Amino acid sequence: MSTGSSKHSGSPPKDIDIARANAQRLANDGDNTQDAHISKIVVGSLLDFTLILSLLFGGCCSNVWSYEYILKMDPHLGTALTFSQMCFITLHSLPSFLQWDRSCIPRLQRRHVPIRQWIAQVLVLTSSSLLNNWAFAFHVPLTVQIVFRSAGLAVSMLFGFLFFKRRYSLPQITAVVVVTVGVLLATTSRPSSSSTTETSDPRADMKYALGVLMMTVSLFLTGALGLLQERTYSVYGPYWKEGVFYTHLLSLPIFVFLAPDVKNGFQALSAHTASYTASEASRLPASVAHYTPYIILALNLVTQLMCVSAVNQLTSRVTSVSTNLVLTARKAISLCISVWWFGNGWNAELTMGAGMVFAGSLIYTFVSSGSSARSSTKSTTPGGIRLKGSAKMKSN
Repeated sequence: MSTGSSKHSGSPPKDIDIARANAQRLANDGDNTQDAHISKIVVGSLLDFTLILSLLFGGCCSNVWSYEYILKMDPHLGTALTFSQMCFITLHSLPSFLQWDRSCIPRLQRRHVPIRQWIAQVLVLTSSSLLNNWAFAFHVPLTVQIVFRSAGLAVSMLFGFLFFKRRYSLPQITAVVVVTVGVLLATTSRPSSSSTTETSDPRADMKYALGVLMMTVSLFLTGALGLLQERTYSVYGPYWKEGVFYTHLLSLPIFVFLAPDVKNGFQALSAHTASYTASEASRLPASVAHYTPYIILALNLVTQLMCVSAVNQLTSRVTSVSTNLVLTARKAISLCISVWWFGNGWNAELTMGAGMVFAGSLIYTFVSSGSSARSSTKSTTPGGIRLKGSAKMKSN
């Protein structure tokens, strides 16, 4: 009896060996499954990122091209173009804010933000968009407009200092000074244009000055819009989709007072169909050539939506440094397309000004990122655990 017991205890049971083998096999299978899952995530992320970049560069650059193409047909189409953009974005966002009840009558969903908070933003947004689109009729080439709009960094810093009592480091201030000087160089360069009507206009200089004034006012309005949005979202929450919908919806009644300009704009657009039918007859079918101006307008509206969506997706996936790098590269490509495709003038001052604007923007981005990282490190405990309330919401 004792001999059998010692023999049994001296050798491990066969069931234990089988259980160990099964456990090892399951562990290996789990590792393989985990590796396959990680690979799928990596591949999916790369595909998503590639799609986002394609939408951003393709959509934004195509939007700038179609924008300039429309205003080259007639510089006074700015009001009609702004109205079309407001209508398109409103109609695109409308289904997301409709709620159907039992009577099958749709109604708007309950708002998270009071309507009065959007009214001030509506006035600022509409005025800024109109001024931007009107500036082209005052002999401000798109090359200068692209550089000029990049000066929003200086306006944001000025408003942050005046209204939020923010303090900025010397490198940040230096970067903004570089951007400001670059904008001044690009603006005063006044590159020559291939348009004969512009060069023969004796009042061209006065119109150019008024166009620059419009761009300046629009720049400050854009900065004010950022302040209003920041205050609204900090109080009521980041309901930016609701903001996009209501600011564009509530802007439509304003165009009642601009109805003659909108009507004249669409009439001018229609008048170009005959010229396109004659000039493009040898390359395009007559039916397509006849509607070329409207096709370009539709392209502008669709690519604008693509561009905005791509920028928002990129911002939600990568750091602000990466986002600014991509957007700066996109602006540079749009600038090159404007010069190459439309034959816009180019000179040394514009080259130097654009280079300073892009370089200053990148320097400010990296300096701000470094200071944010240092403040984030200081707000953690020695063990590396972030203290409550130290996280900062990312904003654009």
